[in-house]
Amino acid sequence: MSEDNETRIREFIDRVLTAGEIDATGDYFHDDVVEEEPLPGQGPGLHGLKETLIRIRHAFPDSKWSIEEQIAEDNKVLTRFIWSGTHQGEFLGIPPTNRVVRVWGRSLIGSKAGRSSPRAFS
Repeated sequence: MSEDNETRIREFIDRVLTAGEIDATGDYFHDDVVEEEPLPGQGPGLHGLKETLIRIRHAFPDSKWSIEEQIAEDNKVLTRFIWSGTHQGEFLGIPPTNRVVRVWGRSLIGSKAGRSSPRAFS
């Protein structure tokens, strides 16, 4: 089960975050998804997550996410990632700088019934 969850998270990162197929987010997360650390202004559930991903994609249209490490246990996957992109649109009130931004972080995601529920994002 943990390897399946790792694969699903990798697919989500490749398909949705890097390739920009935001509408496919529902293939990976439930409608009632809860993020413990949402971005400022993020609404609840799947709709709020998709809106936030659209805002990120608009601000950083060349976003690229890479997985540095994953650890899976039972129905949880911890993913250490790096994402980068050129700041080409307004984001969180900051006008475009046209500078490349590089961010690292970790995400702990739990799964139920074949879809995921992010429990933390830092």
